[in-house]
Amino acid sequence: MTDIDGVVPALAKALAKRGYETLTPVQQAVLGEEMRDRDALVSAQTGSGKTVAFGLAVAPTLLGGAERLPRTDTPMALAVAPTRELALQVKRELDWLYEFAGASVASCVGGMDMRTERMALERGAHIVVGTPGRLRDHIERGSLDMSQMKAVVLDEADEMLDLGFRDDLEFILQAAPASRRTLMFSATVPRTIASLAQRYQRDAVRIATAGESRQHGDIEYRALACAPTDRENAIINVLRHTNPTSAIVFCGTRATVNHLTSRFTNRGLSVVALSGELTQGARTHALQALRDGRANVCIATDVAARGIDLPNLELVIHADLPKNPESLLHRSGRTGRAGRKGVSALIVPFPRRRHTERLLANANIKATWGKPPSADEVQALDRQRILEDTNLGGETTEEERAFAAELLSRHDAEAVAIAFLRKHMTGLTAPEELLDGPAGGERHERSDRGRDRGDRGERGPRPERGDSRKRQDNFGNGVWLRLSVGRHHSAEPRWLLPMMCRAGSLTKNHVGAIRIHETETYVELHPDAVDSFLEAVGPGRKIEKTITVDRVDGVPVEPVAAVTPRPPRAPRKPREDKPRRENARSDSPRVEPPSPEAVQADAPRPDGPRSDGPREDKPRPESPRPDKSRSDKPRPEKLRFDKPRRDAAAAQPAKATPPRSEVSAAERPLKRRRKKGGDQWWPEGEAGAPPMVSSPVDATPLATADTDGAPENLSKKARKLLKSDGKPVRKPGKPKFGGHARVQTKRPHRKGPGGPKPTKAD
Repeated sequence: MTDIDGVVPALAKALAKRGYETLTPVQQAVLGEEMRDRDALVSAQTGSGKTVAFGLAVAPTLLGGAERLPRTDTPMALAVAPTRELALQVKRELDWLYEFAGASVASCVGGMDMRTERMALERGAHIVVGTPGRLRDHIERGSLDMSQMKAVVLDEADEMLDLGFRDDLEFILQAAPASRRTLMFSATVPRTIASLAQRYQRDAVRIATAGESRQHGDIEYRALACAPTDRENAIINVLRHTNPTSAIVFCGTRATVNHLTSRFTNRGLSVVALSGELTQGARTHALQALRDGRANVCIATDVAARGIDLPNLELVIHADLPKNPESLLHRSGRTGRAGRKGVSALIVPFPRRRHTERLLANANIKATWGKPPSADEVQALDRQRILEDTNLGGETTEEERAFAAELLSRHDAEAVAIAFLRKHMTGLTAPEELLDGPAGGERHERSDRGRDRGDRGERGPRPERGDSRKRQDNFGNGVWLRLSVGRHHSAEPRWLLPMMCRAGSLTKNHVGAIRIHETETYVELHPDAVDSFLEAVGPGRKIEKTITVDRVDGVPVEPVAAVTPRPPRAPRKPREDKPRRENARSDSPRVEPPSPEAVQADAPRPDGPRSDGPREDKPRPESPRPDKSRSDKPRPEKLRFDKPRRDAAAAQPAKATPPRSEVSAAERPLKRRRKKGGDQWWPEGEAGAPPMVSSPVDATPLATADTDGAPENLSKKARKLLKSDGKPVRKPGKPKFGGHARVQTKRPHRKGPGGPKPTKAD
């Protein structure tokens, strides 16, 4: 076959057995002459056959012109994948691709028994496929020998960096020989991949296939807008309407996966779950059930969004919107692989329409907008499929015609047809009724446009603040509903409003005034949203288990609370007239405010010299406060803690003191200042004068030590110093240092547990 020329004969034989007639662009690109024994950085769209491509690329390096690989004790090639499922899938692809080359392929992935993997490596494996964490564990423990490694392949390198495997990848690449070949395959080449390739590749060939610029041309994108509460019903109707051989539903969290798995299983759908919380065995069985046809629907998180190849996968449903354009491309890439057609449906709640449009624009994808199929459309398509069934118009045998004649002889033709329909429709789950939301969708589009204006800095009309009663004029002719919950049940708008929005596919723009009474609450709705809300609630009119809703005609009026009359008060006792006190405040003279002239005269003057001469003392006005000493209340003769009064006549006149300037220095009393070298004395009042004498004994006024001849102007301290020959006299028992006095012990101080403890005096 000329289309697969250039492939190693052993691998070409395996491709022919597999049914390959032509190679994909990326597979043809790795077979060029410029790729011979060189590193490569390959980017191609998901589903373009990258696994077979790097198997073909490393074959000349491993075989070296031989038809079969020789037996080896150390691995010759290493393939690293981000997830367990992708690693096991790569192993299966390399098993059939190197079947006639005699290669042994071993896997090292997390969640598997490490002892089994170690035994497989000891028996000898030509190619090892694994995840970064488990491969690093084997290298550190010495069970994986990297000394004879000739080629290292990184599959989905961008995903491994996003998952935080950069340190593990660098450890693996540093453990491999420097002469190895390094091939990196990825759907996209961000800056992190380019820097990693520049660091660990030598003279790498950059390959970008033509299909990279055309994102998933074999996939049809559909954006289906629905109410937020109809997401699960919309998914069921899409599955029933499309009727795929196999489908996958992507969710954002593991909790959503468990919820949808239980819901769809109860509806009779054959589903399997795939998430990170499952064991590796359970995840492998789930994928195998989907490949074998034992299950039709797989509900998974983004763990299944990379590299997993599910045959005959016709439909991908995004139950939760992807977080970024890359996630959208990798999710959708599970279908439309190897030239097959596929459908990618996004379930878009009304409030997320603008967000979805921006997501599609960033991913360079054009999607067809519409609504999920209704129950009538699903049932009509079921009838059309029955009418167009090939078994009704196919060839029949003589035995089948004879039995059909016997069946018609016993039963009516109409009864036979009805039985046939019942038998055919028994295995199909009933479609769901969806809310009719064209008007609601338009309102949400308007709210999204307002949100976009806010993102661009444009301001729209702001709602009026205040009580919720002020919003009752927003709708004009709004319709009122009564809820069986009130203040007695702790009703609050912060949980009533979200509850109504979830129950009836409403938004806050549909709700007007909220009036909470004692045992019931009245809510105003927009006239266009009342019918759809009541239809969504159902005939039972129950929003929650104990909360019912009813329609009210007119504007509700809050009932007037019954007022219990208070019992009459007992008559008060007559007030006794008490005699007034003699010194009551009413008898005191009235205090008049000071006049402006008095205030101005009493005001403080600014500091500084006056320019108009010395200040003249003006008589101050009398105090407006009454004189308390003139009170008529008699004062007791003697109070407790009062000092005895002095008689004014017995008071002695003050001793006249001459001015300081007229007193000589010799006549002034001496003051002492203690210094280290001795006490110094100088006349009182002369702070800066030099000391007269160094000791009071040598002073001129103190010629002798006899106290009888001392001058009269000596102080009491000076007389005490004369008696002690100039030595300071201390009180007995007072220590020299501050604190309490300590008794000096006569025993010598000894170190050790038997000796006394040292004291402060020591």
